Amino acid sequence: MNAPMKARDIMHADATCIPADETIDRAAEMMRTLDVGALPICHNDRLIGMLTDRDIVVRCIAEGHNPGRIRAGDLAKGTPRWVDADADLQQVLDVMEQNQIKRLPVIEDKRLVGMICESDLAKNVSDAKLAEFISAVSVPH
Repeated sequence: MNAPMKARDIMHADATCIPADETIDRAAEMMRTLDVGALPICHNDRLIGMLTDRDIVVRCIAEGHNPGRIRAGDLAKGTPRWVDADADLQQVLDVMEQNQIKRLPVIEDKRLVGMICESDLAKNVSDAKLAEFISAVSVPH
């Protein structure tokens, strides 16, 4: 019998952090270069938040802030959601669905080791579970 799939089995292991003291314009450049819509925000190699392309537009640009002056850490609000690398696939889905998030950092020994996004789930869960996930995270906040 196969062992249950763990977060480490489906994550992208090459997650790139943006330092908390880096500017938002630099974050946007990193997102373009990496072709991602979100970056984990780290301070001393510890996850302190997530920065999305939507955060840049809504919480920086639309509010009239200069993206060359605002720091990624300034937009890190609340406690970031994450899972341990050994969390099983159902735990991953539960955290993402309950918090209506589409990207989930994976932590091991208090360090970021990867990210899980919708495309990772699409490759690793049944169509029914994927439909349930999409329905759960797509509900307006």
